[in-house]
Amino acid sequence: MIYITTQKKSKGLIVTKSVSYQRLIPSIGEILEGGRKKAYWTVNDVLLETYWGVGKQIIEYEQNGELRADYGQELLKTLSKDLKQNFGKGFSRSNLQYMRLLYLKNRNCQTLSGKLSWSHYVELLAIDDDLERTFYEKQCISEKWSARELTRQIDSALFQRLALSKDRKGVLLLSKKGQLIEKVEDIVKQPYVLEFLKIPEDYRYSEKGLEQRIIDNLQMFLLELGKGFTFASRQFRITLNNKHYHVDLVFYHRILRCFVLITSRLAP
Repeated sequence: MIYITTQKKSKGLIVTKSVSYQRLIPSIGEILEGGRKKAYWTVNDVLLETYWGVGKQIIEYEQNGELRADYGQELLKTLSKDLKQNFGKGFSRSNLQYMRLLYLKNRNCQTLSGKLSWSHYVELLAIDDDLERTFYEKQCISEKWSARELTRQIDSALFQRLALSKDRKGVLLLSKKGQLIEKVEDIVKQPYVLEFLKIPEDYRYSEKGLEQRIIDNLQMFLLELGKGFTFASRQFRITLNNKHYHVDLVFYHRILRCFVLITSRLAP
């Protein structure tokens, strides 16, 4: 172990202090990591505010000029060309359309969440239904979804699956507050959508093959199961009536405080 020795003179006496060098590196690392995260989210806030401002300028120009809808796309096409020529990349016609939508769907810039990146908003703005879009925004923030996970949840129709079991009032509450856990049934998703396993519809997997597919995509599988699941073990041996069996997959649920066993059969 390496130590750095420093000396400090106090009232005529020399005080020696030893500091572990091995502790110094991780301490500096924590400061750097915190600074980088803070810088990222600061830049993200500025970026969202900037794109919101660009969208506002486009909308105000359209309204003042009383442009017809069919001229709107021509405006974006021309604007994209001129902005790229003057300011470089990042101003494709589709990007400008999303900036325009960012302002239309959030007239008050303060309603934008600094916890979501521009990539998140691109996915959210592609959703036409306001209730559905608000739901995914709330879930993104509460579950800390990456933009990739947001895309997967949208593609798996999570909102529609949850909304089917609720009345109009329930759907409105779902949109405003996201998914609230009020009973056990709210934790576990029904049905499951395991499209990330990329299994052809006409292909039959063995039990072991399906298990391996799930293990290879364990993170997405846990997210699809619902909230609170953690992976515990695979091929876990249990004993019933003095007979040994093996469970394919074992999970622990932090909220329910119980184990969840997944198996096609109890194989001795």
